[in-house]
Amino acid sequence: MTVTTTSIGYYDPQVCNLQDFASQIDRTTHQEDVPRATAIKKSIPIYDCADIRAVLDGDNRRAVMAEWARVLRSGAGVVVLKGAYPDTRVLDEATEIYDRIIEQEKQNVGGGADHFAASGSNDRIWNSLQKLCEAAPDVFLRYFANTAISAICEAWLGPNYQMTAQVNLVHPGGAAQQAHRDYHLGFQTAEVSAAYPAHVHEVSPILTLQGAVAHCDMPLESGPTKLLPFSQTYKPGYAAWRREDFREMFEAHCVQLSLSKGDAVFFNPALFHAAGANLSADIHRFVNLLQVSSAFGRAMETVDRDRICQLVFPHALQAFADGSLTQAELSAAVAATAEGYSFPTNLDRDPPSNGLAPETQAAFFTRAIAEGLSQEQFCAGLEQMEAVKQAS
Repeated sequence: MTVTTTSIGYYDPQVCNLQDFASQIDRTTHQEDVPRATAIKKSIPIYDCADIRAVLDGDNRRAVMAEWARVLRSGAGVVVLKGAYPDTRVLDEATEIYDRIIEQEKQNVGGGADHFAASGSNDRIWNSLQKLCEAAPDVFLRYFANTAISAICEAWLGPNYQMTAQVNLVHPGGAAQQAHRDYHLGFQTAEVSAAYPAHVHEVSPILTLQGAVAHCDMPLESGPTKLLPFSQTYKPGYAAWRREDFREMFEAHCVQLSLSKGDAVFFNPALFHAAGANLSADIHRFVNLLQVSSAFGRAMETVDRDRICQLVFPHALQAFADGSLTQAELSAAVAATAEGYSFPTNLDRDPPSNGLAPETQAAFFTRAIAEGLSQEQFCAGLEQMEAVKQAS
C-alpha cells in the first residue's frame, strides 16, 4: 500500500512504504545543484571554508546560505564544511579540557548515559558547551567564534538560534549505532511520535540542526557517521526508522566520508544516520556534537508549572476518584497544567530513559493520579524533577 502524504493525517509505522522510501533516496547530487560546492562525494556537497569564508563576509552571504538550506531541506540533507577550523590549535586545547572532564565525571558518576549507542562503547559529555566555558572561557570564545558554523546555523534556523553541544568519544572497538532520526521526534517513543499529526512530522526537522566538529582525523576505519543522502525527504520517516526493513535499506545504501581534524558536518535531523563502528586499532574518534535549536521553540509567557500542578493535583485526585472527571477530561486538564515535554533538561542528572526522553511533568502528574499518590508525595516528586533539570 502506498501512502500519499498529502492525504494522510497521521503516520503509522505499519503503512510506511519501503518502495516510496527507495524512490526518495534514489537520487544524485549534481554540480549545478550546488554551484558553490568545492566537490561532491557520494552525493554529499563539500564546501572549502578557505574559499567560502570570504563569500560569507561579502554581499553573496545569503546566496550561500540559501544554497545550504536547499541542500539540507530537499537535497542530500547533509553538508561538509572542509576546514571549518583552519587553525586546529583551539580544538586541541578543547580536547585536552574535555579529556579531563571525562575522567572527572567517570570518577564522580561513572559516565553519562547515551542515545542509540551500546553501553561502554563511548564516553559522553552532556552540555559540553557550558562545561567548556566554565573550565576555560577564553577557549570557549575562540572555539565558538566561528563564522562558517554561525552561517550554516543561521541558514537553517534563522537568527537568534540557541547552541548546545555534547562530546562523543568512541574508542577502538566501539560498536555502530542503529539507524535513526534525531531530536525532536526522533527522541520520542514510537507511540508518542505516532500521536503527533503528519504536518508536525514535517515541521520538526526545521526546528533543529545537527552538527559535528571533528577533533581528530577520522578515516573510514574509525567509523565516521553513516549517512543516507536524501532520506530526510521521506515525510513519514519518523514513523519508519525503527522498522527493520527500513534499517536494512539504510545499511545497504548509506555512505561515510573520512574527515580531517577541523572539518564539520551539518545535517537535517530527519536524515537517517548512525555513528559507524570504530574498527581502528588506535583511533579514539572524538567529535563535538552540535545540537542547535530555533529561537521559535518557545512559549509566549513564563508560567510556573510547578505551582499550578501543586494547586490542581488534590482537586484532580478527588474528582478522578469519585468519577466526576473522566480519563479524557483528566488528560485535557493535565495538558493545560503540566509541562508536557522532557526538554530542556540537565542530561547529567536527568539521563535518557530507555535511550530516549526522561519522564515529563505531565506524565508524572497522570501517573501520580493513577497510583493515588498523596499531596506530599506528589510535591516531593515535582521538587525532585525540578532539581535534576537545573543546569548546575
